[in-house]
Amino acid sequence: MKKSKRIRYAAGFSALIILAALLFVVNIIMGSSRISLKETADILFGSAPDSPAKKIITDIRLPRTAAAMLLGGALAVSGFLLQCFFDNPIAGPYVLGISSGAKLAVAAVMISSLKHGVILGSWVMVLASFIGSLVSMGLILLISGKVRNMAQLIISGVMIGYICSSVTEIAVTFADDSNIVNLHNWSMGSFSGTDMEDVKMIAVIVIAGTIAAFLISKPLSAYQLGESYAANLGINLKMFRLFLILLSSLLSACVTAFAGPVSFVGVAVPHLMKSLFGTAKPLVIIPASFIGGAAVCMLCDLAARLIFSPTELSISTVTAVFGAPVVIVIMLRRESQRRSA
Repeated sequence: MKKSKRIRYAAGFSALIILAALLFVVNIIMGSSRISLKETADILFGSAPDSPAKKIITDIRLPRTAAAMLLGGALAVSGFLLQCFFDNPIAGPYVLGISSGAKLAVAAVMISSLKHGVILGSWVMVLASFIGSLVSMGLILLISGKVRNMAQLIISGVMIGYICSSVTEIAVTFADDSNIVNLHNWSMGSFSGTDMEDVKMIAVIVIAGTIAAFLISKPLSAYQLGESYAANLGINLKMFRLFLILLSSLLSACVTAFAGPVSFVGVAVPHLMKSLFGTAKPLVIIPASFIGGAAVCMLCDLAARLIFSPTELSISTVTAVFGAPVVIVIMLRRESQRRSA
C-alpha cells in the first residue's frame, strides 16, 4: 500500500472515531435537561448518588445513544452490502423497500399480540422483521430477473416500500388496542424507548453481523470486479449471494425491529465513506461505514431531540434531510459519467 493511502486511511479513521466519540458524549449530556460533563462522568463511572439526573442518563440517554450508534452502523453496512449485491450506488434497505417490508411484518405481529394481551420478547420482533425483510428482498430479486434497467428496479423497490408503508399505516390507524398508539412513533422511526436489555441484544446481532461482513471482505472485493472473476477464484456464487442477502437482511431487520424504518442512511453513508477514503474496497469501507453510520445516526438523533424541543421529530425526518441530497448527487454523477462514457 502506498504511503499516501496509508496516511489517508489513518486520518480518515481517526477523524471518524473522534467524531463518533464526541457525538456519543454530546448525546448523553444534551437534552431538555442539561447535565454537566463532570456530573455525567460521575454517573457513568458509578461515583454519583441516586438522583433524577442519574436516572435520565442511565435509563434514557445512554441506552438511546448506544442504540443509535449500533443501529446506525448496522444500517450503513447493510446498505453497502446491498450496493455491492446490485452493483448500484443508490441501493439500500429503505430505498428498495426492505425496511418497509420489515416494518409491516413487525407491526402485524405487534398488533396481533397486543390484541390478545400477549407481550412478545425482542427476539420475536427481530425474527418478524427478518422475515419481512426476506420477503421484500425476494420480491426485489424476482423483479430484478425481469427488468434490465437498474432504474426500473429501484423504482419497483420504492413502490414496494410505499405499499408496505401504506398497509402498515392502515393497520396502525384502525388497531383497537390503546397500547398501539406507541406503534405510531415507532412506525415513523425513533430510537426512544430503548432500554439496556434491548441494547445488549442489538449489540450481539449487530457486532456479529458486522464481523461477518468484514470477514467476507476479500470475496466481496472479487465479486465487485464481476461474477465471472469471482467464480474463477473459486467463489461459490449461489452460496455467496445467499449469504449477502441473509446478512444484509438481518442487519436492516435489527434496525427496523428496534427503531422502525430509518431513511437514506444505508445509501448515503457508504457513498460518503467511498469519497472520504478514495476507495470502494470492502476491507476499508465496511468498518468505515459502520463508524460513519454510527456518527450520522447519533447526530441526526440529537437534532431530532433538540431542534424543536420539547417536541421530538422522527429520526427518518432528519435523516431524509441529510441523505436525500446525497442520493440526488449520486444520481447526477452517475448520469454525468454515463454521458461522458
